[in-house]
Amino acid sequence: MPWHTITRNKQNDIMRKLRTIEMKRLSIEEFRDSEKMPLTVVLDDVRSLYNVGSVFRSCDAFRVKAVYLCGITATPPNNEIHKTALGAEDSVEWRYFHDAEEAVAELHDNGVTVYSVEQVEGSTKLQDIRIDSSSQYAIIFGNEVKGVHQSVVDASDGCIEIPQHGTKHSLNVSVTAGIVIWEFAKQFWHGN
Repeated sequence: MPWHTITRNKQNDIMRKLRTIEMKRLSIEEFRDSEKMPLTVVLDDVRSLYNVGSVFRSCDAFRVKAVYLCGITATPPNNEIHKTALGAEDSVEWRYFHDAEEAVAELHDNGVTVYSVEQVEGSTKLQDIRIDSSSQYAIIFGNEVKGVHQSVVDASDGCIEIPQHGTKHSLNVSVTAGIVIWEFAKQFWHGN
């Protein structure tokens, strides 16, 4: 069958898009009171406010525990963050740190396993990561040009890499965050 062939669902019916009210989304208050994935997302000198907002939105979608904003990474309230976060900056807990090393030290003090998402010697491919849903994790995403600072990589418990097979060697940081967060969510919420 050609890749562009459109198929119908099993009942041979047209699929109707759900209305927002049918999706049973949580209110901000319900979100804050809900069970969270034991994952903290750390942004290390992410310069684009649109990327920051997109990461907030992904963190809301998968009920990430918190976002740590480090260094030059902008913080809410901010109109440009809001353009892509669409209010997720109000639902997801966040904190600011002077630098990512400070955030990593605090995470380690609290028994959190910290991974940098970076291409390094000996990195673990994303598909090979196995999480324990009773443990706490943090994943660090770096600057759009320079990536995660080497000192932060050095302080991490390991590094995760997304295998890529094209001509480019990197993805947009918000796309990368969405992919990695989804892998953690898949294992935490669905056990696989």
